[in-house]
Amino acid sequence: MTFADLLSVFSDFAFMRRALAGCLVLSVAAAPIGVFLMLRRLSLTGDAMAHAILPGVAAGYLLAGLNLWAMTAGGLVAGLAIALLASAVTRLTPLREDASLATLYLVSLALGVILISARGSAVDVMHLLFGSVLAIDDTALVFIGIVASITVVAFAILWRPLVMECVDPGFLKAVGGRGAIIHVAFMLVMVLNLIAGFQALGTLLSVGLMMLPAASARFWTRRLGTMTALAMLLAVIASVIGLTASFAANLPSGPAIIVAAGGLYALSVTFGPMGGLIARFRPARHRTG
Repeated sequence: MTFADLLSVFSDFAFMRRALAGCLVLSVAAAPIGVFLMLRRLSLTGDAMAHAILPGVAAGYLLAGLNLWAMTAGGLVAGLAIALLASAVTRLTPLREDASLATLYLVSLALGVILISARGSAVDVMHLLFGSVLAIDDTALVFIGIVASITVVAFAILWRPLVMECVDPGFLKAVGGRGAIIHVAFMLVMVLNLIAGFQALGTLLSVGLMMLPAASARFWTRRLGTMTALAMLLAVIASVIGLTASFAANLPSGPAIIVAAGGLYALSVTFGPMGGLIARFRPARHRTG
């Protein structure tokens, strides 16, 4: 496929333009969240929360069908409920937060599938789990844009506290920085982005566009601002490659995007100068003279 053919894919088909627009906006909003999840060693939290929203999405589907706002409201309530319940279990029992989330999201995932299957078909289950990026409509695009705007404003406000929490989690608490409020606000933004990602990639794959570019960027730089910008760029590249491949080879679009992001991750692990395999095992240079 030539470059002209690549351009024609998006210029000739409106559904491809909408899919590309949705993925580009998701890339800008979700990738920075992935960077902070990674730096705070909460990478699996994003995956757990992506599963945790499914019962709420399923409840919205049962009440209103494939209605964007009903499923969004249900997913938001379910995600926040699981996050708060996991925090409560962690505070009141010896169980760590990662273990609490692991147990709760497994139950949530199973419950969500049961709810969907109660009234829907196998096609509905596959749509909610894996998304349909090529079926994004104008309403979904508007919602994704709203979430992205909220995310940008939230990062403008929370950037410095989040950076401080990554460097020293106890610092905000020591200076009265309300670390718990910052954490809850960050989790809320993350859940919103997972719900927005669900519109395109489904509940199981939406976290992929959040975490894979962030993990890839980690192998190229140690500067947080550069890492965040690079994560967004890698997410955009994965979206373009995945959408183009899905059109050319008749592949599922959501999984194709995530596989493309996985390919970029593999390249980063191999060639990245900051801990990549080649850099790690390259013989050290010895000074002479």
